[in-house]
Amino acid sequence: MSTYATIDDITAIWRQMTTEEQTRAQQIIELVSASLRIEAKKAGKDLDAMIAADPDLGIVAKSVTVDVVARTLMTSTDSEPMTQTSESAMGYSVSGTYLVPGGGLFIKKSELARLGIRRQRYGVISPYKDINGEAI
Repeated sequence: MSTYATIDDITAIWRQMTTEEQTRAQQIIELVSASLRIEAKKAGKDLDAMIAADPDLGIVAKSVTVDVVARTLMTSTDSEPMTQTSESAMGYSVSGTYLVPGGGLFIKKSELARLGIRRQRYGVISPYKDINGEAI
């Protein structure tokens, strides 16, 4: 299976990477590409066919892949990354919110929406019932 971005794309769009980051990035690119395909399948769509039909979607897929790879590379691997911390003095209190509880790769709902593969849900709840007790 092909990937939606390359190391050169990440370097051009995001920044230069160390040799170690490039090695990690190559593995992450494959994971992200496979994850995007799986998310599309869950929504009943074929992402590769969608990209073949609309080349602009391929550029968006590249952008999403680079964003996810960059976010993953920026996530600390030797400690838990926090997005918010709070400290106190005499009461000895420290608290924080972790970026990704448990770590790992994550794709935002907004990124899936950019690709047109976010599953839409719809439904109606009727507060009224007919004489047989069934919703109207």
